[in-house]
Parts: sequence; structure tokens; C-alpha cells
Amino acid sequence: MITAQETVRGAHFAFTDRWGGVSAAPYEELNLGGAVGDDPEAVRTNRERAARALGLSPDKVVWMHQVHGRDVAVVDAPFGADAPPLDGVVTARRGLALAVLTADCTPVLLADPVAGVVGAAHAGRPGVQAGVAEATVEAMSRLGAAPERIVARTGPAVCGRCYEVPARMRDEVAAVVPEAYATTRWGTPAVDMAAAVRAQLARAGVTRWEQSSVCTLESGDHFSYRREKTTGRLASYVWIEAS
Repeated sequence: MITAQETVRGAHFAFTDRWGGVSAAPYEELNLGGAVGDDPEAVRTNRERAARALGLSPDKVVWMHQVHGRDVAVVDAPFGADAPPLDGVVTARRGLALAVLTADCTPVLLADPVAGVVGAAHAGRPGVQAGVAEATVEAMSRLGAAPERIVARTGPAVCGRCYEVPARMRDEVAAVVPEAYATTRWGTPAVDMAAAVRAQLARAGVTRWEQSSVCTLESGDHFSYRREKTTGRLASYVWIEAS
């Protein structure tokens, strides 16, 4: 259920796999995405299970309506059923967890434990081109976070050696973020989203960064849209423990 969890000076980072939930095929088992066609009751149960496994109250988790953009919101409570279209959220509310849903895109988790500020971003290819990771750092800074103190983690995502795209698309992404330029293991054009995010964070002043070793396309333990098309969504969480 929870494949990785880490605490850095009171800041918590956690990532799920696809197991330990109640969803039926093709969403089996721990689908946490509410807009992929799964039974809403199964999604609710899965979100409750994941939250409680992390020691969180399910009503203290912020879920976004992700749209592959760069808009970021400051939050102090979950949106509920009326989440606006966003791809980044930040908060200074301790004990409030921010969640990102992915199934190949790169989830970006950020925390400044000194300021007590966290941020989460959904960095798919359009979001990387739009600069959503940098926009999230900027929003955190307005709450008192310092980029040089921010600890960054990126979760399970399709790797640069598997994310095949047309050559024109690779060139378009690399024109914005040169570090995204990649080649697949079989020699065709690709983009490396994690490398692109890392470069964007570095340009925003964030240098304390670690990347998950999981490639979602290669791992049967994780959801992958590129592999399965109709499938569930993983979740990545970040929060500062309540004092």
C-alpha cells in the first residue's frame, strides 16, 4: 500500500503502490483517483485506507482537480467536491496533507521544515513545459519558505528511458527545459520528466532533491496510463506533522 515513506525534520513524504485496496479490475486494487471511471465508494474506501496507514485523518488530505497546467493555490483545508482546476497546492497548516495523483506523470513533493510550509505539484509533460514546479516553489516562498531550505522528493513516474514521444514533441519540451531531452533504451526520441523537474527546481533555488527509482511503465506494482490506458492512480503525500 505505502511503498515509501520518509520523515525529514518533521516533514513527511509518502508514496503508494497499487495494492491493498478494494477496487476491481482494471483499477485493482488501491486506485485513489476519483475521475478515472472507478466506483466512487471504492475510491473513498481506498483513500481512507491509505490515509489511516499514514496516520492521517482522511478529512485532512487535500486532493486537486488536476488539469496539466501551472496554477497553484494556497490551502488551509481540503476542497471537498468542488476542487478548482489546479496542478499545485501549498500550505502552512500543520497536519494538513497535500496529495498528487499520477499514473506516469511526475509527482513533486516539497517541504521547508523550518518554515512549516509544504507544497505538492503534478508535473506531466504540459505542466513541466508550463513550469508548475517553479510556480509551486514561488507560492511556498510567499508563505515564508526559503528555496535553499526546501527538501524535494519526486515519486514513481515513467522514466526517461521509457517515455517515448515523437521527435517534434521532444524538441518542443527540450526548447523549454533542455534537460528533458532523452532517448529510449531502444534508440527512439524520449523525454525525461524527472530530470526536467530537477533542473527547474535547481533554477528556482531548490537543490536538496531525491528521485524515486520506480519507473511506472516498467513496474507491475504501480499504475501506468501508458501501459494500460484504463487504470487507477497512485498518490503521493506531503505534510508537516502537527505540533
